[in-house]
Amino acid sequence: MTAIRTSTIAAAWLVLERDLRLAVRRPAQLIQPLVFFAVVTLLFPLGYTPELGKLRAIAPGVLWVAALLASMLALESLFREDAADGTLEQFVVSGQPLVGLMAAKTLAHWLLTGLPLTLMAPLLGIALGVPVVAMPGILVALMLGTITLSLIGAVGAGLTLGVRRGGVLLSLLTLPLAVPVLIFGARATELAILGESQIGPLYLLSALAVLGITLAPLAAAAAVRIGLE
Repeated sequence: MTAIRTSTIAAAWLVLERDLRLAVRRPAQLIQPLVFFAVVTLLFPLGYTPELGKLRAIAPGVLWVAALLASMLALESLFREDAADGTLEQFVVSGQPLVGLMAAKTLAHWLLTGLPLTLMAPLLGIALGVPVVAMPGILVALMLGTITLSLIGAVGAGLTLGVRRGGVLLSLLTLPLAVPVLIFGARATELAILGESQIGPLYLLSALAVLGITLAPLAAAAAVRIGLE
């Protein structure tokens, strides 16, 4: 049993390492979500008002909507390229639990998209008038939220695997499921800006993240199996 568990962890680690290496060779795919996040966020001071007080009031919604849309840019290619070159089929027949391999690919997506978006948010928050003291709370909220968004996106990407140009369908599947993350994340960010306790929203974001970690890899693995049939 221990040998099997070790083999599963080693296989998942190899998948994670492979995805990270491939992403480094294609830096345009790494930069695109970050540029989109920055452009969408910085357009608000230009199109709405340069007054920091008003920008601070809308900053939670702006940051979270922009982060949600940016994280979705890389979702369509999460499984599609591996399905095209036969890698996913090799995963299925490898004898390794597909759930663990899907979890590794989802973790790679978060490391390449969700984590950079989280680390970039404080810089963009300053442009929206967010006080520096609120940055730690915003980082924690975004870290929990982007983990859940990657997990939800993995399920959606698996469900649309067999659909040509399934980007629109992927958005329709993913966005409704991401609404609770958006609501709780924006509320946690708002409380951080106001200097109040974030415990309630952060607990809810943590619960969503734990639920996603528990169920999303199972659902993604099942969706991928169906998509490959």
